[in-house]
Amino acid sequence: MKRDVSAQLDIAISGPTILEFQIAVARQSGIELTESLVIDLDGRTIVPQEILGPHGTRIHKFAVGTGALQVRYSATVLGTAVPEPISDYDLAVYLRPSRFVESDKLLGFAGAEFSSGATHADLAATVSSWVGRRVRYVAGSSDPIDGAVETLLAGAGVCRDFTHLLVALLRALKVPARLVSVYAPGLFPMDFHAVAEAYVDGTWRVLDATGLAPRSSLIRIATGRDASDAAFLDNHGGEVYVNNMRVGATIDGYLPFDNGADQVSLW
Repeated sequence: MKRDVSAQLDIAISGPTILEFQIAVARQSGIELTESLVIDLDGRTIVPQEILGPHGTRIHKFAVGTGALQVRYSATVLGTAVPEPISDYDLAVYLRPSRFVESDKLLGFAGAEFSSGATHADLAATVSSWVGRRVRYVAGSSDPIDGAVETLLAGAGVCRDFTHLLVALLRALKVPARLVSVYAPGLFPMDFHAVAEAYVDGTWRVLDATGLAPRSSLIRIATGRDASDAAFLDNHGGEVYVNNMRVGATIDGYLPFDNGADQVSLW
């Protein structure tokens, strides 16, 4: 499978700062990755430090002064990733509450709404379907600091909100779950996308309660407890303004069919 992805960001910076981007395709065994990352401030090229994180996540970090910053990333992805070993540490971390996934506040609700005796596979499918019915996709309906509880109460959100609620409910039901930021061929409107992974029958299965893109063509960017671990941009200093952002993701040939019920892994 051949997939092409890209991200272009134009950012105004009002004061010296340190920026961290997570827009590069995750490094995973089994895939052939050809890519280009070009960063410049007012025409001056910047070479970032690459920081390797869990599950192939890559952070590109650099210090920068005031001015107009342009970031251009493109990649061609070939092949299928080899599943990485699943550690006991991951299974422990991805059961805990986190910044935007307040699973401890949803223990009673999840226990009353879903059958705690069901298998992990049944719970993953049932909860994903439930979130997809319960939450409406409404652009601009949530704030960046909203978590799973706010999404449950509001009944509306965007992909990260769907994913936070799905992951929170699964963790409350003792199913390890995590958030993954991805490039998503077929997504409309095109943007960075967020989906969930749940630990089912000894492996990670990808869940997308929005149903906006076929899961088998997704490309992993960053993986973590919630959106705070997978944000495409972190700023540590002066104010920054994203004046323009364009994301692209395509696949050779037709998009695969996804009925939402099959078990799919994000390899």
